[in-house]
Amino acid sequence: MSSSCSGLSRVLVAVAIALVSTSSPCPQAWGPPGVQYGQPGRSMTLCCPGVTSGAPVSWFRDGETRLLQGPDSGLGHELVLARADSTDEGTYICRTLDGALKGIVTLQLGYPPARPVVSCQAADYENFSCTWSPSQVSGLPTRYLTSYRKKTVPGADGQRMSPSTGPWPCPQDPPGASRCVVHGAEFWSQYRINVTEVNPLGVSTRLLDVSLQSILRPDPPQGLRVESVPGYPRRLRASWTYPASWPRQPHFLLKFRLQYRPAQHPAWSTVEPAGLEEVITDAVAGLPHAVRVSARDFLDAGTWSAWSPEAWGTPSIGPLPKEIPAGGQPHKQLEEEPQADCPASPRPSLLPDPRPLDHRDPLEQVAVLASLGIFSFLGLAAGALALGLWLRLRPDGKDGPQKPGFLAPVIPVDKLPGAPNL
Repeated sequence: MSSSCSGLSRVLVAVAIALVSTSSPCPQAWGPPGVQYGQPGRSMTLCCPGVTSGAPVSWFRDGETRLLQGPDSGLGHELVLARADSTDEGTYICRTLDGALKGIVTLQLGYPPARPVVSCQAADYENFSCTWSPSQVSGLPTRYLTSYRKKTVPGADGQRMSPSTGPWPCPQDPPGASRCVVHGAEFWSQYRINVTEVNPLGVSTRLLDVSLQSILRPDPPQGLRVESVPGYPRRLRASWTYPASWPRQPHFLLKFRLQYRPAQHPAWSTVEPAGLEEVITDAVAGLPHAVRVSARDFLDAGTWSAWSPEAWGTPSIGPLPKEIPAGGQPHKQLEEEPQADCPASPRPSLLPDPRPLDHRDPLEQVAVLASLGIFSFLGLAAGALALGLWLRLRPDGKDGPQKPGFLAPVIPVDKLPGAPNL
């Protein structure tokens, strides 16, 4: 409870200071010395810093001899500007009755802070960071106070009073940056982030409730490599590693999705590999391919990561390996190289190809045809068997002689109903 009170007192003190600075006729605002702040369209009072309160002074604009306000104005050491605007910004000089310079004041106009825009993201399941930006430009020196606390279950009085729920400061990394980092967060807990924007004219606070499950977004996978598969002109092998920021544990793994496309096609093909590598079997022979990969928590918490930088690879242009006929050498040999007098095959064009890509692998086509043939044979055999049983068991007409039943050949004659005992 003491921690909550201390956090609340800090906010109240900041608000009180801001209210004093905007309501006092001689504000002591933070910022560079000798600078006073105001809001356009509002009345503004400047104070001569080098004299006692109420002492009569004369006011001038820096570099001008024209008197703005004399000592007989009855305002003492103050200069009142009604409905200040941008033309009133600048430096002012105050002098005593004997002409001695007593102070220099710079007027800067701006606006009170508005509620900042805050967003949070977790690159792993232990830490998360929050960034912010002003919702409107104040034109004044601005700083941010950041803190967080763990949210409690409604009605759990024991947890509400526990100091383990915070608030705690959210360290800005580096100091003064528009980013703070929370370390050692609990994956299944919810947190409330407090970002307060402060400038010489006031304060404004944004509260944001977050949970690691909803803001989890891993960094992109690293080390993406694309290699050709020797002897297979339509295959590419892609491999990658976990992002360095993700602590790889048995109970917190990542799943991946991979996209690839030939250089001449704008559309991506997408697959979801089972591990850290994937063999592409429908690449376009002879064309370079772009490959990229992204990651996500394997239980679908959060969102997909950004795509990794693209890696490029070109399928092998060598011939397919084939087995040596019986009686030859036991090892594989490659197809014969084309003769020198044979014309070279044309190089593939890099211009866009309007024809759709053929994503079918020849081996896959053979397997599909074989499966269809087997299923067709089994279907015909089952149909023939069913037809034979039906013809065997169907009853004959009422008037015709009764044919022996299906099991008649295996029942002894002396056991048939109505047979005489011999």
